[in-house]
Amino acid sequence: MTETDPALMTAESLLSLYARGRLSPVEAVQAVMSRIERVNPALNAFAVLDERAIAAARESETRWLAGRPMGVLDGVPCTVKDLIDVAGFPTRRGSLTTSDAAVPHDAPLVVGLRSAGAVVVGKTTTTEFGWKSPGDCPLHGVTRNPLSLKHSTGGSSSGAGAAGAACLAPLHVGTDAGGSIRIPAAWCGLVGLKPTYGRIPQWPAGAFSAVACAGPMTRHVRDAALMFSAMARSDARDPLCLPDDPRDWRDGIEDGVAGLSVAVVRRLGFEAPSDATAISAVERAAALLQEAGAHVEQADPEIPDSRAIFGRLWSVALARLVAGLTPDKQALLDDGLREVAAAGGRASGIEVLDGEAARVESGHAMADFMRRYDLILCPTVPAGPPLADLPTERPTEALWRSWAPWTFAFNLTRQPAISVPIGLGSNGLPVAVQVAAALYRDDIVLRAARALERALPPFPVPEIANT
Repeated sequence: MTETDPALMTAESLLSLYARGRLSPVEAVQAVMSRIERVNPALNAFAVLDERAIAAARESETRWLAGRPMGVLDGVPCTVKDLIDVAGFPTRRGSLTTSDAAVPHDAPLVVGLRSAGAVVVGKTTTTEFGWKSPGDCPLHGVTRNPLSLKHSTGGSSSGAGAAGAACLAPLHVGTDAGGSIRIPAAWCGLVGLKPTYGRIPQWPAGAFSAVACAGPMTRHVRDAALMFSAMARSDARDPLCLPDDPRDWRDGIEDGVAGLSVAVVRRLGFEAPSDATAISAVERAAALLQEAGAHVEQADPEIPDSRAIFGRLWSVALARLVAGLTPDKQALLDDGLREVAAAGGRASGIEVLDGEAARVESGHAMADFMRRYDLILCPTVPAGPPLADLPTERPTEALWRSWAPWTFAFNLTRQPAISVPIGLGSNGLPVAVQVAAALYRDDIVLRAARALERALPPFPVPEIANT
């Protein structure tokens, strides 16, 4: 495998070669599909592959030969998580309870990607209905980490994490209701952006639509910004999406962080766990940002206990999902999902509304904090990835101890946050940090992520490990 292999190239590199006639979109898509065929059996990253991809690449090739590319991603291979509708395929959501009938329409973000010329090569695996962070589901089984097959990718965007790390396309769509983009990005060595709520339209609405976002998962920050430009377009099907802002999110991305204020946060409403590796990663990132001209200090926002607020929202959303299924289908669900849903089903209406009021209170408190700081820096995950074949035990406790204690607060406040790889730990597995900014300041998180990326050695392409 060499740097001239199109499967290993960035989206920007592919587009540059297309423009100069040095590479065809057909060659790029064929290289990706060939690599998927070789590598995916060990990873289990895909729910389904799209046989129409080569035909779409040929159409792109024709446009490039005519000097008329249709958009900023014309001919670039991408994948879509199987919580999102892709016309002609079922949306199974990792569950044995869902229909295998094909859906008729693309989801809004898929329309955006196709309108920009992206070639969808397949749909990636997800945990069941996106409910948890370990990367397995009843329908497709275990998805494995390319850097160590015995370890989890994380979830719920498990297939996107594995496919991104293994170079099975440069661009991948994940979704994130409590960390489901950022956690697998951290454990697989990817850049994972959870944008401002409403920036990318979502329809049909999922189980966690009040806090969920879709976003890019890529190996490089500039590719994430490029992909974001195609996804973040208003769509009438989502009444809560933001007004259209047809910008290139790479604009200003190289401006750096000089003069920006950064809060190194140790507490997001409760004492979130973090091991020595996670703390060291934050310290390293803080030093790099300071060297780049940012003003860095330790400070914590005064927000309510995010663990309690998110735990209630999570369990009630799952209770509603389970209540909509027949008893025979409920029996097919992941045991842990049913356990969390049972707790949510006991919540009163007043308790549910109290949780929503606390979520809004968190947003107000964080907005006040972000008047003093441009950026927040903290861990993405409390520790490295767990073993892939471990059973899910005590999920309510695992949520805030092992999975998402550093990520779900930013879903509650709806502000943008990004996970950035910092390097490899002593065990050879990825280490990451998280950067967040005020609501609507997706541009600043991308700038900060790019500043960190520039200051670090290139993240290596993993050889697909056997252990």
